Amino acid sequence: MLVADRYRLHVCIGRGGMGEVWQATDEVLGRDVAVKLMLAHGTDPSAADRFRLEAQTAARLSHPHVVGVFDFGTWDGKLFLVMELVEGDSLAGSPSDPLLLPAERVAVVAAHAAAGLAAAHRQGVVHRDIKPGNLLVDADGTVKLADFGIARFFDDPSAALTTTGQIVGTGLYLAPERALGQPASPASDVYSLGCVLYQLLTGRPPFRADTATALLYQHIDTAPVPPGRLGVALPPEFETYLLSLLAKQPEQRPPAQAIADWFSSGAWRAYAAHAPAQPARHTPHRTTGLPAGAATRSAPMPGTGQMPGAGQMPGAGHIPGAAPMPGAAPLPVPAPMPGQARRPAPAQAHRPPSAGAPASRRRERPGSSTGGLAELSRRRPRKTAAVAGAIAFVVFLIIGMAWLS
Repeated sequence: MLVADRYRLHVCIGRGGMGEVWQATDEVLGRDVAVKLMLAHGTDPSAADRFRLEAQTAARLSHPHVVGVFDFGTWDGKLFLVMELVEGDSLAGSPSDPLLLPAERVAVVAAHAAAGLAAAHRQGVVHRDIKPGNLLVDADGTVKLADFGIARFFDDPSAALTTTGQIVGTGLYLAPERALGQPASPASDVYSLGCVLYQLLTGRPPFRADTATALLYQHIDTAPVPPGRLGVALPPEFETYLLSLLAKQPEQRPPAQAIADWFSSGAWRAYAAHAPAQPARHTPHRTTGLPAGAATRSAPMPGTGQMPGAGQMPGAGHIPGAAPMPGAAPLPVPAPMPGQARRPAPAQAHRPPSAGAPASRRRERPGSSTGGLAELSRRRPRKTAAVAGAIAFVVFLIIGMAWLS
């Protein structure tokens, strides 16, 4: 069958509510195209206007992630639309065998689809029917937006409802504000894209119900179950960002261009870089091998008050009587030897010394116990030996005199 004496139809590759799509050949330019023929809609007088609007809307969008439109016209009493032929399939899958994709592939879908939406939004166009069946994937893996059949411009007063008073779009992916009958906006497309991404990851849309009314109420006031709770292994950043697309309030959703940039940048993989490090065990600082006079710069240990970049002279050990770093854990105080007087605890050792007694010369007075003599002999071994020798000489002298007498 030859349409408009130019487009030869070969195989019907799809049918929808407004028409059917054929694989065809443009015999004038010698290229493969897709031809969409509008079906007869005697009960819907606005169908022709909407089909024409689809052609006009898609024709003004020239973007790698939007299916291109080449021609539009009337043939044999039917409207036809000639589009770019995408050699691939949609992301619809089937109810019995839903399409499941890994996070890596879903991130690509998100980046491409959001880039196409951003191009439409810049032209003042809201798609209003983002769903898996309207996301086409070509042989190279490129995702393209298709079917602008119910698209509207931002300032279109009929953007929320059709002439029959029914909400347009697919209920499984309908934004809350549209479920309330409010006009569609770019944020509405973002919500629908979030529903599609959720389904590609989990195998099910975020909300399901037995009736259309119950489904609309879920979109309005029910929070989606995080994919991780459904057994999906997903980076935390990916899950958080995906749920932001499903925010109930339109102003809380990111714009399409920001979504495209975020997924294209690979930011969703950042979870590996944020793994918490195990705190290192505190050990004395070593400066072996540093040149004399060099200072070391290191990150502060957890729990210390050291300022970043504070230097420490190499070889410097603990200074007796020095105050500990703020926040540092106090070192344990060893138990005293028998008879040995306990040294002041670190918190007490830094009190101002008493008047007339320099802190460097203050020491404990040894007692008369054996422990005190041992401590004295350890501190002053030569003086202790001399005193002990003198005492021994006097003792022997007294004993000798007593024996001679």
